[in-house]
Formats: sequence, structure tokens, C-alpha cells
Amino acid sequence: MHGFEDTANDKEHIVLTMGDVGDDTPVLIRVHSECLTGDALFSMRCDCGSQLQAALQKISEEGRGALLYLRQEGRGIGLLNKIKAYKLQDQGADTVEANEKLGFGADMRNYNICKVMLDYLQISQVRLMTNNPRKVKALTEQGIAVVERIPLQTGQNPHNAKYLATKAGKLGHLMKEE
Repeated sequence: MHGFEDTANDKEHIVLTMGDVGDDTPVLIRVHSECLTGDALFSMRCDCGSQLQAALQKISEEGRGALLYLRQEGRGIGLLNKIKAYKLQDQGADTVEANEKLGFGADMRNYNICKVMLDYLQISQVRLMTNNPRKVKALTEQGIAVVERIPLQTGQNPHNAKYLATKAGKLGHLMKEE
């Protein structure tokens, strides 16, 4: 486990690594934004906890990889605002509309700390487990070679169908196997 402080926003993040990640071969990674409700409380309103578990399982099976765990709850709006957004969702808003009604953008996350983390670990090429094209773009723009995008299609259930449809329709997430 490696800890990092992002002085730009006073957030602390961690990277969990397994195996030798410092050579020149592409490393299997997951950039995962904190989701207390999904990751620790097993909420069925999202697919976050399931994606985290699936990513850790894939890293374990491969025997080598890294999980970048970023402290940006609720797509960057924070835990208390996420709870407010849940209330708006219970009243019919989708996840994007709820954030916007609270005065936030649809996705407030920032991935700049990833470059610092990956440089520290001497990782320059990654096989990225994600459905989010923004993560691919963010890493690529920082000079990290994303040599493969590995879909994480997991955690779908009747309680998060609207959420997943909104992620695909409004945020551009790739929700089908390619």
C-alpha cells in the first residue's frame, strides 16, 4: 500500500500493488473512485463495489497489478452531497440531474494524481479496467500509455438499471462488451 496526498485539493489517496509492477511491461490497473455506499456498504444502487471486487480479483488472478483508489466520493461531490443526491434520485431525478440540481457538474472527478502515483511506481504503460472513456482520455493526456481497455461488466441489478443507463447515455460509459 502506498499513500499519496494531493495538495491541490487536500485529499489523500492510496495505491494497492501486487507483484512487480516497475518493469517496462504494461500493468493491469483499476482507477477507482471511492464509493462508501457501494464499496463498503454493498449498495445495489450502483455498480461500484462490484467493479472494485472484480478488479481486485483480476489483479489477484494475474498476480500483478495496481488499484489506484481515489478519494472522490459521489463523482467528486462528497459523501454528504451524495446522500442529498440520493434523495433527489428517490424523487425521480437520474444521477446526473441530481448532481446538477445540487449545483455540481455531472462528473467533478479529477485524475491528475494518477500521473504522480504511476510515476512513483515506475508504471508508464497500463491495461486499464474501466467502462469510462474519460479515464482512458485522462491517463493518455498525462502521458500514460493505455495499451488496452478492459471492460468491467458486473453488478447489474434491477435497483441500478436507471443508474447504469444514465452512465451510458449521459456520461458516455461503455456498458456493453466490445
